[in-house]
Amino acid sequence: MQAPPTVPDVAPTAHTRTYPQFLWQALRVATDGGLPFYAWMTALTAVFLVGVNAFAHQTVEGLALTAMSDHVSWGMYIGNFTYGVGLAAGAVMMVIPAYLYRDEAMHDVVIVGEILAIAAIVVSLAFVNVDLGRIDRIWHMMPVVGRFHWPVSMLTWDVVVLSGYLFLNLHVVGYLLYTRFLGRTPDPRWYVPFVFLSIVWAVSIHTVTAFLYSGLGGRPFWNTAILAPRFIVSAFVTGPAFIVLALQVVRRLTHFHVGDPPISTLVAILRVTVLGNLFLLGSEVFTELYSGGTHTASARYLYFGLHGHHALVPWIWSAITMNVVAGALLLSSSARRQLWRIDVACVLALCGVWIEKGLGLIVPGFVPSSLHELVEYLPNQLEWKVTLGVWALGLMVFTIGLKVAIAVFSGQMHAQKGAA
Repeated sequence: MQAPPTVPDVAPTAHTRTYPQFLWQALRVATDGGLPFYAWMTALTAVFLVGVNAFAHQTVEGLALTAMSDHVSWGMYIGNFTYGVGLAAGAVMMVIPAYLYRDEAMHDVVIVGEILAIAAIVVSLAFVNVDLGRIDRIWHMMPVVGRFHWPVSMLTWDVVVLSGYLFLNLHVVGYLLYTRFLGRTPDPRWYVPFVFLSIVWAVSIHTVTAFLYSGLGGRPFWNTAILAPRFIVSAFVTGPAFIVLALQVVRRLTHFHVGDPPISTLVAILRVTVLGNLFLLGSEVFTELYSGGTHTASARYLYFGLHGHHALVPWIWSAITMNVVAGALLLSSSARRQLWRIDVACVLALCGVWIEKGLGLIVPGFVPSSLHELVEYLPNQLEWKVTLGVWALGLMVFTIGLKVAIAVFSGQMHAQKGAA
């Protein structure tokens, strides 16, 4: 994104006036727009409130209102938590070309990926909270206040890396927006080191999440060394796919210029990562099914059903089909000339990985149970309402962040404008 015209530095004593000015203008920009913006935000707010209402019932009555049970204790919420972490990690695929390879075209829009990382982490943390059943139990996961079993517990490592990644991106985005608002050129010393740290941190958040599952010895479906690589590669599918769609929405619905080079770079990344994700999935399926034995019961249940139970079979084969079609569309020569094919491929990849990481990964780890009982799980209506409500919250955060960023980088929000 191009910087607004540089103006003389604001004196240090003026910061007390410019901070409120920045926040006030950001609030105004975040709540002002045309009919498409109001329709979009109204729809998201309505879905969010439906989710809040469902979560209120869940808080009062407990997790017994969900389809989860003693046999399947992680379901829709933890599946979406895993997907959200991957989406946040995948946003780094804009940061790497911009800062490591000095891609100027990508550097202009890299803040979109950083805002996506913030929104996705908010979504992930929200899903952890709703899975607790009662939000007041979150204090158990806080250092000092609760029993924070660090460094023994992998869950505490997950809390550390997710919180750290959120603060890193908040600092980078906040610093860049505020300095641009003042009309200054950002000082690289105050954000570039944090950007490079976020690249390493992005890989760590999904690696730790994978270790959280693969470290559970009683769940053989997750006991695989390639679970972490699968998570990283699938994250590098969802992040670029979402950003490609977001950049096109920005280009079509705003006056801000988004060129073709950033989209072309992200599509080139997708051509590799979608195939890499399918390759790792195929390797896992071969290892599980060819070797045989009782430890492969979960995989056989997922892909082909087991003893008359096959609730997840349509879901996983739908995910595989979506990913295969997405790969075919991205590799086709016509996709380079017809952008709508890339859009379809991105949507299919997002949906395919969402199923693969949720119902296709979390739930089969519990079926059959450790007592070899087949207790199936599919999310019920309440879980769908809460899930959609959380994603609506994330999309609102992303929309508002993007709207403020566009206003700052296009010069619409500027310190001089509020001084009159």
